[in-house]
Amino acid sequence: LIHGGRTPNNEISSSLYMLTMDSRGCNRKLTLCCKEKELVGEVPGARYGHTISMVQSHGKTACVLFGGRSYMPAGERTTESWNSVVDCPPQVYLFDLEFGCSSVHTLPELSDGQSFHLALAREDCVYILGGHSLTSDSRPPQLFRLRVELLQGSPLLSCEALETGISISSAIITRTGPTHKYIILGGYQSNSQKRLESSTVTLDEKGIHIEPLEPPKWTPDIIHSRTWFGGSAGEGSILLAVPAEGRPSQPDMHYFYQVNFETEGEGTEEEGTQGCSQESTDYDDSTPLEDSEELYFGREPHELEGSSDGEED
Repeated sequence: LIHGGRTPNNEISSSLYMLTMDSRGCNRKLTLCCKEKELVGEVPGARYGHTISMVQSHGKTACVLFGGRSYMPAGERTTESWNSVVDCPPQVYLFDLEFGCSSVHTLPELSDGQSFHLALAREDCVYILGGHSLTSDSRPPQLFRLRVELLQGSPLLSCEALETGISISSAIITRTGPTHKYIILGGYQSNSQKRLESSTVTLDEKGIHIEPLEPPKWTPDIIHSRTWFGGSAGEGSILLAVPAEGRPSQPDMHYFYQVNFETEGEGTEEEGTQGCSQESTDYDDSTPLEDSEELYFGREPHELEGSSDGEED
């Protein structure tokens, strides 16, 4: 699911897209299909820095959207604040992908807007961790457990504030296996301080458990950089991008690092521990790719003949 987002031209989207993968057929080529999904009812407005999570309850599935940032409402703008952004109201949007019906819910525990937080879901619960608040310009160490019961008729939502939060925003999270175990890496503790620590997160029947994890041995480029960003690159793996700063001849250059975490029984780490390695990927001398060489998104019409959902090979 892709929702919202902010472009370099300061445009903020309210569109929802469903991106699906198809690898049918004997040629085994991957096809990506992207379709826009229309929502009806109480629809979330344009925003960025928010999260969407999937919950399951009573045999039903729904999407939970929370947080984010958007432009100041038109009635409150002035000439000086025309392009100013504010945190969206702390409302929870619930919608299903089958019918596209959306509803908005207000919970007393969620009193402040927050953006660039983390959201982890297990069954009927969504855990909302960290985030940045524009009102206070802070990253309070907050953690909320949002429970969604998809009852016949109207859903029932409840929220509980927990005491084991982390002061963090814009962090990267990766799953470490088939169970609900994750690793949190990166992000910011303040506007001028990156969070160089890492943590493990486990979701089970009793709730959420957050433990410190030994971070990688960061390179000087990462330690002294002002910004960094990235995303999950598969189970136990994270891709980090760090801009090359202080080089006028290469203003748009980035260094990419792949951080791999070893789980129990892998590598040479002692049993019961988690280790990690950090590897730089430098493409300075490689030939630039043409647009047509970067990604393969579809197949020719004749390649689709004879393919079906039930085809195994």
